[in-house]
Amino acid sequence: MDKHYKNIKNLIENNLVEIRKQELNVNYHTIKTNYEIGKEIVRAQSNQKRAKYGTGLINKYAIFLEKEYGAKYKRSNLMLMRQFYLTFQKVHALRGQLGESFPKVVTLSRFLSWSHFKILLPIKEEDKRNYYINSCVEHNFSSRQLINYIKSNAYERLVNKDNIELKYIDGDANENITILNMIKDPILITINKSIDKITEKALKKFMLEQIEKTMLELGIGFYYGGSEIPIKVNNKTLRPDLVFFNTELNCHVIIELKLNELTIKDIGQIEFYVKYYDSNKKKPFHNPTIGITISKKVDKNMIEVNKKDNIEHSTYKLV
Repeated sequence: MDKHYKNIKNLIENNLVEIRKQELNVNYHTIKTNYEIGKEIVRAQSNQKRAKYGTGLINKYAIFLEKEYGAKYKRSNLMLMRQFYLTFQKVHALRGQLGESFPKVVTLSRFLSWSHFKILLPIKEEDKRNYYINSCVEHNFSSRQLINYIKSNAYERLVNKDNIELKYIDGDANENITILNMIKDPILITINKSIDKITEKALKKFMLEQIEKTMLELGIGFYYGGSEIPIKVNNKTLRPDLVFFNTELNCHVIIELKLNELTIKDIGQIEFYVKYYDSNKKKPFHNPTIGITISKKVDKNMIEVNKKDNIEHSTYKLV
C-alpha cells in the first residue's frame, strides 16, 4: 500500500488509542466517585454500618439526585455505593502522582468497571470475592463473562480454597500463586450432546476444541504445547495426553486424562512423564514440571499414600 494508506491507518489506530484512554479515565472517575458517594452516605448516617433506613435519608437523597442527574442515582444504586464503600474501606489509601489520596480499590478501574463491582458486591465472603476480582484482572473478563464464571462455581471448585488466604491484586504479579491455588475439582468439560459414547480420545478432543475454556478451567498462565507429543524410551514410544507450559509457574505441565477411576498404574504413568520432562525438557531456569491427572473418580486414601508435591489429581464433570 502507498504512504497515504499507511498515514490513514496510523490516524485510525491513534484515534482508537485515545478513545481507550478516555474510556479508562471515565471508568476511573466513575468508580472513585461512587466510592466517595458511599463514604458520604455512611458519614451522613453517623458512620453506622447498619444504619436504620427508616430515617429515609437515602430515599430523600435519591429523590433529588435522580431528578437532577438521572437513574444512575436512584435509591438502589445509592445503596450499592454505600455497600461499595463499606466493603473496601478497610484497604489503606494510596497516593496518586499529584499527592491526591484515593482508595486502593480505585486502582482496579484499569480492569473492572462499575458493572463488575455490582456483580461482585453481593459476594459476602472476602476470599471468594477476591478470587473473582483476581480472575477479572488475570483474564480481562467482561461483566457477562464474570457472571458465567461465578455461575460455574469456579471458586467452590478450587482444590485448595480452604487453605489459602486470597488478597485481591491490582495488576501486580501474584507472588504466592501455586498450582494448588488454580486447579479445580471437578474440571468442567463441555461435550456435544449428540455423542453416543464417551472415550478418553473424545474427552481430549472436546478439551482441544475448546482450548480457551480448558485453559480457563486449569487456571492462569497456561499455554498449549501439544497433544500426544511422542516420548521415546527403550525403543518404546509414549504419548502424554496434553502438554502445556505455565508462564506464572515457569514450568511444563503434563495432563493425563482417564475415563474411569484413577489407578496406581495411572499415577505411575504421570510420575514417569514428569520425571522425563524434568530430565529431558526442563531448562535450568525452569521450575520442576507439574503433572495433573483428570479422571472420573479419585480414591483420596490412595492419593494420600502416593502424594507428591508436583503432582495433583482432579476429576472431570461433563456439561
